[in-house]
Amino acid sequence: MEYIMETRQLTKKFGNKLAVDHVDMHIRKGDIYGLIGKNGAGKTTIMRMMLSLAFPTSGEIFFNGQPSSGVSDIRIGSLIESPGIFKSYSAEDNLKTFCTLYGIDTSVLDPILRVVGLADTGKKKAGQFSLGMKQRLGIAISLLAEPELIILDEPVNGLDPAGIKDVRDLVIKLNREKGVTFIISSHLLDELSKMVTKYGIINNGVLLEEIDAAELENRTSHRMIITVSDPLASANLIATVIPPQEITIAGNQVIINAHFEESARFNKMLVEKGIWVSALELKSDGVEQYYMQAMGDMR
Repeated sequence: MEYIMETRQLTKKFGNKLAVDHVDMHIRKGDIYGLIGKNGAGKTTIMRMMLSLAFPTSGEIFFNGQPSSGVSDIRIGSLIESPGIFKSYSAEDNLKTFCTLYGIDTSVLDPILRVVGLADTGKKKAGQFSLGMKQRLGIAISLLAEPELIILDEPVNGLDPAGIKDVRDLVIKLNREKGVTFIISSHLLDELSKMVTKYGIINNGVLLEEIDAAELENRTSHRMIITVSDPLASANLIATVIPPQEITIAGNQVIINAHFEESARFNKMLVEKGIWVSALELKSDGVEQYYMQAMGDMR
C-alpha cells in the first residue's frame, strides 16, 4: 500500500538522548491520524522532522511514496505550537501577507476565510481574537497552498469547549469535503476520538502501536450497569432479549456487555415487571483507557 506520509526507522538523537527511536509510521490519504503520547514522548520531534524543521539522525521520511528532500514542501500545511500570526493585522490582511511570502495568488483568500469561519471578522485585529479564532486563522494560513496533508500539534490546547468544537468541526469538514489528510497530536484523548480514523501510540520515542479507530472501538469495553431491587430476576428477564453470557450479576447490579441502544427498552421491561431501577449507567473504557493499558505494558 502506498501512503501519503510514511516513516521508516525514523530516529532522532539529541546528544546522548534518543528522542525518536526507529519509528515506522503509515498515514493513508484521507486519514485523520491521531498521534498520542505523554509530554516528551517524541510527538513534536516527529512532526518537526516531517516538516523539515529538524533533521533525522537516521531513517527516512516518504511523502506520496517519494523520499523527503529535506526541504519544506508547500503541499504539507502545519500548525506547530501557537500560530505565527501578525496580531495587528486582520484575518484577511494576515492571509494576504502570507500569500505574498509564499507567492500565492490572493484569489484563494475568500473561500479559505469562509471555510474556516472568519469571513465576517472585518478589520478586527488578530490580536483581539479568541484562542479558537487564532487557531482557525493558523489553519487558514496552512490552507493557502492547498496542501494534501496538514500537521497539527496540540491544536486545541488551552481552548474552551466552544473553541475545541470549532477546531474539531473544521478538521472534519476539511477532511470530508476537501479530502485533506491530517496528522494531529493532542492530550485530550476523548476529544481526539471524536474525529480520528487511526491512532499512533508513542512512548519514550517508541511507536508502540498503530491501530484503526474502528479496531480500537472493537477492543474497548462497553458496559451497561443497572442497579435494581432484584438482580437475579432482572438478569433472567434481560436474558430473554440478549444472550445470557453477556450478562453478569455483581451485588445488586446487573452488568451487560454493550447493547447501549437497548437501555431504554431494558429499563421499561424491568419497571413493568415491578422491579425497582435505582440507577442505569453506560460506561465505555474508550481510547484513554486503551492508551493507559498500552503505557502500562511498557512499565
